[in-house]
Amino acid sequence: MKIEQIYTGCLAEAAYYIESKGEAAIIDPLREVQSYLKRAEKDDATIKYIFETHFHADFVSGHIDLAQKSGAKIVYGPTADTAFESYIATDGEVFKLGEITITALHTPGHTPESTTYLLKDKDGKPYCIFSGDTLFIGDVGRPDLAQQGDLTTEDMAATLYDSLQHKILTLPDEVLVYPAHGAGSACGKNMSAETFDTLGRQKQLNYALMAISKEQFVKEVTEGILPPPQYFAKNASLNKHGYASVDLVYEKGLNPLSPDDFELLAQQSGALILDTRDPEVFADGFIASAVNIGLNGQFAPWVGALIADLQQPILLVVEEGKEGEALMRLARVGYDNTIGYLSGGLAAWKLAGKGVEEIKSLSAEEFVAVLKNNPGINVLDVRKPGEYETEHFDFASNKPLDFLNEWTNELKKEETYYIHCAGGYRSMIAASILSARGIDQVINITGGYSAMKNNASF
Repeated sequence: MKIEQIYTGCLAEAAYYIESKGEAAIIDPLREVQSYLKRAEKDDATIKYIFETHFHADFVSGHIDLAQKSGAKIVYGPTADTAFESYIATDGEVFKLGEITITALHTPGHTPESTTYLLKDKDGKPYCIFSGDTLFIGDVGRPDLAQQGDLTTEDMAATLYDSLQHKILTLPDEVLVYPAHGAGSACGKNMSAETFDTLGRQKQLNYALMAISKEQFVKEVTEGILPPPQYFAKNASLNKHGYASVDLVYEKGLNPLSPDDFELLAQQSGALILDTRDPEVFADGFIASAVNIGLNGQFAPWVGALIADLQQPILLVVEEGKEGEALMRLARVGYDNTIGYLSGGLAAWKLAGKGVEEIKSLSAEEFVAVLKNNPGINVLDVRKPGEYETEHFDFASNKPLDFLNEWTNELKKEETYYIHCAGGYRSMIAASILSARGIDQVINITGGYSAMKNNASF
């Protein structure tokens, strides 16, 4: 028996490859499926099943492409309804894979169709569960994403409590818990950086599992949940109804454009110019109206949170050789309409004699001097509310990047705004978007809150 956790940091997502005696299964695959096919080929195994724990909201699954390329059966839990061919398991149904078995345990609460898969070894002993978004390490799935009819968030939380109590917590303590996400995912609020654990240890450490009553569980699980990113419902719909093959997304997006062609296509198509270079590099020179979301961060979730239309045409500015990675990470969250990239990057743009813009940045030390002489300046802290509430400077207003599209109109174009986050990644995203929207006097504080806090002058 072989179990491999395939963790993707950008999405804080875990897919799983399982193999036994030449038969393989994939649980919650990402959009790019070639790696799963190669793993199976290496083991001389046939992918028999693709198990989906639920209709994922935070990424587009690779289930459809993988089924077409491998011949495997897509399996969902009870109550799921898909627009493509799939197998809907019954609660407690057993699937044989080589010498092992995988049992579908219907565990609604996060979503109505949420299902946990229990793997038993060749001797029939419970070995591990693939818990999807039902049970995380340190947390449980948020219950506010998939209300149906008159069901409320509290109703779903109560359902989740019952699922945990009757289907999961009755399993042996030594059973391993393999969740679909870890710290950084918006699918929970208190997830650990650890990506697996034993069930017994989670009973002792997971706040949600330590609740002494259903009422306490519902209260604790529903308190402090931020609204979900706008792309969640759209991704869930794609996972339920289907999407274009990722091969076609590559074919359209891997389109190198000269500076002249890039400029012309941007004008004709109304495309968003998405610059994926590091924030510091972007600040020193970028194409007018370009938005910076760096690949070396949580690129896909921030694209999903801030770009409202999945069908928005996108033109990429990337570091040389990074165009494929950018395309794939966009496709992971359903942004399939990339129409090309700037061949040769910004160097080619400058060489063609085309102008660039800059965003002014100040170090923490330089900002101190400005603040002393101008104590009434506008300072925006774009960290999440929880970060701000934990610790902040009194002179800064909290304007979370997550909700930038809601608060942009509160700003005045004639005023100057100093922006910071924790370390500089999110503040440059905010600064670039504000600049693209005509709020030109934005100044980024490099190093963010961390640098400011460590400066003795504050």
